[in-house]
Amino acid sequence: MATESKPASAAEPAFRRVLLKISGEALMGAQNYGIDVNVARAVAEEIKNVRAVGVEIAVVVGGGNIFRGVSKSAGNMDRSSADYIGMLATVMNAVVLQDALEKLNVFTRVMSAIDIPQLAESFIRRRAIRHLEKSRVVIFAAGTGNPYFTTDSAAALRALEIKADVILKATKVDGIYSADPVIEPKATRFDCITYQEVLEQQLKVMDASAISLCMDNKLPIVVFNMRTEGNIMRVVMGERGVGTRVSVER
Repeated sequence: MATESKPASAAEPAFRRVLLKISGEALMGAQNYGIDVNVARAVAEEIKNVRAVGVEIAVVVGGGNIFRGVSKSAGNMDRSSADYIGMLATVMNAVVLQDALEKLNVFTRVMSAIDIPQLAESFIRRRAIRHLEKSRVVIFAAGTGNPYFTTDSAAALRALEIKADVILKATKVDGIYSADPVIEPKATRFDCITYQEVLEQQLKVMDASAISLCMDNKLPIVVFNMRTEGNIMRVVMGERGVGTRVSVER
């Protein structure tokens, strides 16, 4: 069971091992569809900087920039078939991110929940942990490998399996708000919030099953704005005021 790390000094990371959850939409940049390679490169540079301070980092990437099983583009497709297509989209994003990282000389492994040996290793928990111990960035693709589960659930599951100290949920906003800040300008941002409050208020952070899994195992989540340069490092270093922390107590 993962435990919360002790507060670190200014020179030390706050976490030893982290799981970064990036949505597929985050890789679109200003585009309406697909992958912006400049965004992928910028994300890769931040991941490299985090790895350079000794933090072991794994990544779960979504596929919503290409295909989402519950989206309108899925039409009246069978839900299982649509979800499997979404899993393939996450594999494409994972390979793009791997390429961006390796161009920066960062050793990387893509591990897939579905068997695609030409592109990725099959997910094996002990092997994933060993990669992290060898200073490799591990990118988890294809969600959990099962339909009806989102990549948020995959992030929570993989974080627990590798014994991560925290899930870093990279978003387009600077934390969790009482309402959608785009629709409701007077919405207030939380610095800290409990899992129970997220569930009770039905806040759109991660899906309920992912939140429940984190709550049951006391795995903290930090929701932050990935579009602000350097924010991943700030969160890893434990800087106050960056994003919203979800945990057992405020």
